[in-house]
Amino acid sequence: MNITLFYHSILSDWNHGNAHFLRGIVRELEERGHQVQVFEPENGWSLQNLVEGYGKEKLDELQAYYPGISTNFYTLKSINLDEVLANADLVLVHEWNEHELVKRIGAHRANGGKYKLLFHDTHHRAVTERESMAKYELTHYDGVLAFGQKIRDLYLQEGWTRKAWTWHEAADTSVFYPHERKDFEGDLVWIGNWGDEERTAELHEFLINPVKELGLKAKIYGVRYPEHARKALADAGIEYGGWLPNYKAAGEFAKYKVTVHVPRRPYVEALPGIPTIRPFEAMACGIPLISSPWDDAENLFTPGEDFLVARNGEEMKAHLQTIINQPEKAKEVAARGLETIRNRHTCAHRVNELEKVCQELGITESKIYLTQKEQILNEE
Repeated sequence: MNITLFYHSILSDWNHGNAHFLRGIVRELEERGHQVQVFEPENGWSLQNLVEGYGKEKLDELQAYYPGISTNFYTLKSINLDEVLANADLVLVHEWNEHELVKRIGAHRANGGKYKLLFHDTHHRAVTERESMAKYELTHYDGVLAFGQKIRDLYLQEGWTRKAWTWHEAADTSVFYPHERKDFEGDLVWIGNWGDEERTAELHEFLINPVKELGLKAKIYGVRYPEHARKALADAGIEYGGWLPNYKAAGEFAKYKVTVHVPRRPYVEALPGIPTIRPFEAMACGIPLISSPWDDAENLFTPGEDFLVARNGEEMKAHLQTIINQPEKAKEVAARGLETIRNRHTCAHRVNELEKVCQELGITESKIYLTQKEQILNEE
């Protein structure tokens, strides 16, 4: 297939977790012989912040982990959809795009576009910013890919689309896999952004306070940490590492004994079944994971076996002591989580699901499932 993707960015993961999943999906599609083009806005906020804070050399570093990764920059004023979509079989448009772009691509599809057109939602804004999401004009789209059943159902209930599929995120196991562990540099590592005060109390209860009270050696990576957050980390004796390129996370996980997952409040309260990308990646790296409460309503994992669940701060402290002081238990939890990821939650699994959606939409099977000979010819 010729596949065109409109996303906020594939080059930058600065405060932009969707890039993690997108990179793995693009690589998997290309390995199967599909022709993939990504379009992202010129001067997008994530890439701007990355370059301003860390320099363009980070884009060169990305190539070492994702050889050949590329994008096409556009502006709403200059983009020529007739040219961009001339040969497309499948077009995916992400929910972080401008309303105007979403509308124009839909209009292009209605005016003779031969491709199948899907909207891709990977955020909680369908619940928390419903008015804004309702303004997306999806009349001429063939359906929605939603990263959780609850969001999929909402699109259908609100009449925003006629068809919708659940398409969870997953781990890109070409980058997220267990690295050799030698000497640990500390006890706990956490990778995550502070995030609009959506989990401030939870971060104190399940992360900062337990580390402080147990006297653990810990390091935290992420962006958008306000002054009060950095002060709290320093007070707890936690080292703050700033932004960490996502593709380096696996190497960091290998230096520590445990990590935790602290979901944002909208996912816990209004969107059960959506773990977001971080726990997929942590488990794929073979590090034991302890999570604050979230409802695995879609049975993605086996809580208590793939990862441990702490219902409150005291349970988090108890679980941390268990993992740190009982190496065999730590290995058992890590192995179960890794096994579940490899069996069910890789980008290859998600591309399999996408191919079934394409088949349901009526795309010719010979385009969806390329023969080995066709894949070789495409690579040449």
